[in-house]
Amino acid sequence: MDLDGMRVSYRSTGDPRGPVAVLLHGGGSDASTWDRFAAALAGAGWRAIAPDLPGHGGSTRLRAYTLATHRDAVAGLLDALGLDRPALVGHSLGAHTASLVAMDRPVSRLVLEDPPAPSRDGELAAELSPTRVAALFAGSLLRRGRYHPRALTSAIRELRRPDPSWWQRLPAITAPALVLSGGPRSHLASRRTAEVAAELPDGRFVTIPVGHRIHSLAPDDFRDAVLPFLM
Repeated sequence: MDLDGMRVSYRSTGDPRGPVAVLLHGGGSDASTWDRFAAALAGAGWRAIAPDLPGHGGSTRLRAYTLATHRDAVAGLLDALGLDRPALVGHSLGAHTASLVAMDRPVSRLVLEDPPAPSRDGELAAELSPTRVAALFAGSLLRRGRYHPRALTSAIRELRRPDPSWWQRLPAITAPALVLSGGPRSHLASRRTAEVAAELPDGRFVTIPVGHRIHSLAPDDFRDAVLPFLM
């Protein structure tokens, strides 16, 4: 899909007439990470749309990226496909992107998998240090050249800065929301992830203690938590 000169690649699975879930991957990954969950959605009668975020997979590489770049690409794709009030499911960078989209437009459901919620005081800077991020993604798509490094480093740099306005806007998301934490094995503090759920008007919090990449490390547990919520 060409969106004002930006190519956004996406996968579509399932019933074109079914309810729609848009699946947003994390930094250094691409839409293929959702193949297993997309198949589960399709089996339940849903249509799954999984885009590659800018700088990832088959989407355009840019000279510069911001968190707003990812938000605008997803919003543009929703408009281009005529998707009204879809469910949004996001992991990591994709979870933060999903939150930004849901702050600006209505969605039917919101799932945030181990979201890197910006701290109010800079605490997240230590959790997103270059050493910890490199260790987290060792052996993953980061080593396969399927992303533009600047797309990841710029997002991390921006997320490390305190953003109290993001917290102030969370209550604007009135859709039912499920916030998942990877527990103590994740590099992101579960305490802050629980705070995200508490700030959402209709938020609920679930821990699946396998680490940051829940949908990859515990796909059955992820499916069992998310599918009933979406229904």
